[in-house]
Amino acid sequence: MAYIDNIKMFVRVYELGNMSAAARDQRTSPAVASSRIAELERHLGVRLFNRTTRALHATEHGRLFYDGARNILESISEAEGTVMEATQNPRGTLYIAAPLGLGRRVIAPTIPLFQHQFPEIDIRLRLSDRLVDVTAEGLDLAFHLGTLADSDLKVRGIAECERLLVASPNYVAKHGSPADGEALIRDKHACLNLRFPGAQEFQWTLGTSDGPKRYEISGPLESDDGDVLTDWAVAGCGIILKPRFEIAHHLTGGSLIPVATATPPYPVQLACLSPSRRHRDPKVQVFTEFMVQKCKEALRQAEVV
Repeated sequence: MAYIDNIKMFVRVYELGNMSAAARDQRTSPAVASSRIAELERHLGVRLFNRTTRALHATEHGRLFYDGARNILESISEAEGTVMEATQNPRGTLYIAAPLGLGRRVIAPTIPLFQHQFPEIDIRLRLSDRLVDVTAEGLDLAFHLGTLADSDLKVRGIAECERLLVASPNYVAKHGSPADGEALIRDKHACLNLRFPGAQEFQWTLGTSDGPKRYEISGPLESDDGDVLTDWAVAGCGIILKPRFEIAHHLTGGSLIPVATATPPYPVQLACLSPSRRHRDPKVQVFTEFMVQKCKEALRQAEVV
């Protein structure tokens, strides 16, 4: 198992690009992580990474070894999965990613219930509103809100999520409530937008009598955290575009109210994505089924607001 542990560490260091991050990911110390990489390099007789005080980069040998190493781990996982499926006892570690709003409100609160039912499955959950590369980041499953790009990932659709444009009563009292997208732009309303490295959403697509129309929005505040945008909207800083389930409690309490209702945003697709070679893994399957049902329950509850 020591050699397999070394390969696992190499793969996580390669994918995360950082020895300390890989060590945390594998629940060990940076010293142990470095020792495992050094042991693997001695075994192979090549250098896998070039290290400086500020950065770590895979060598050409490291890049060549990565694909084979991933295949080794995938083969082991598939073999273990076959046994676990036969014994109805899924176990192992799942690497999961989810958007912040969905992750905080639905996924994270539900994980203790899942682990109570499947105590031998460990969860590594990452929450971020940025786009994730499921394969490159070594994820077993990612929850995705939005349009899906063509890929070789397996997609499990969950639901269409209603979205709204909302603002606080204080903002509306001070700046007025835009009736539609045209008023949103014409009256220069402050639009609070989600931005992160690589983000391409600089417009809001709204439904009009002539079909979808994209509106160039702008505003004084941007963030890569959707919950920060919600907090700013509640504080009266501007208008946000949000899935209903993320702001349901604010709608119920009246701290946010719908605006521009004549041109509503289109619903967004919520789906689970998994690498094609992992979606048949028993632990991935049981987690997916469990979370799909919990997500649907949470969305149904939000719809009654």
